Amino acid sequence: MNLIVGLGNIGEKYQNTRHNIGFLVVDAMTKSLNTANINNTNFQSTLEKSGYNLFAKPKTYMNNSGIAVFNIKEYYKIELDNIIVIHDDLDLPFGTIRFKKGGGHGGHNGLRSLDSHLGKDYIRVRVGIGKPQDKDEVVNYVLNDFSKVELGILEKELIPHIIEAIKTILSDGLEVTKTKYTKK
Repeated sequence: MNLIVGLGNIGEKYQNTRHNIGFLVVDAMTKSLNTANINNTNFQSTLEKSGYNLFAKPKTYMNNSGIAVFNIKEYYKIELDNIIVIHDDLDLPFGTIRFKKGGGHGGHNGLRSLDSHLGKDYIRVRVGIGKPQDKDEVVNYVLNDFSKVELGILEKELIPHIIEAIKTILSDGLEVTKTKYTKK
């Protein structure tokens, strides 16, 4: 069983924010699949299943994502090697996509929560969102919507690219994916 997790915040006001790139990718992936909705309040997530893949969007808000993912992982006995987390990355310019297993959280509260509940050795799809010039504006920046131009690029180029990359992780592994799909 594989678990594909999109990090984000629930609620309409966060729908198109930079912090919700994980949710946007999971929504796009599940839209084209025949999925079954799994209703279990213990998971604290929107959870859908297609074949051997689970798609989760934690309802715990970003800072407590690890709680929801841990509950799913434990229930389904999913190995960390089979968990893929899609998240925004301030340290990468908008449009950059990188892949790695493990590593630090870099100040990202969602990753910090995952690391504290799961450990660090899950697969990460890092989606660059750029960063504000003033460090004091980080919270506002990640919780603001993508611009219309950025949304267009996301929908037409980046999200389809990320979906293909995740399919490749599942079929051919992380190293092949890094070679084929890293975008600078």
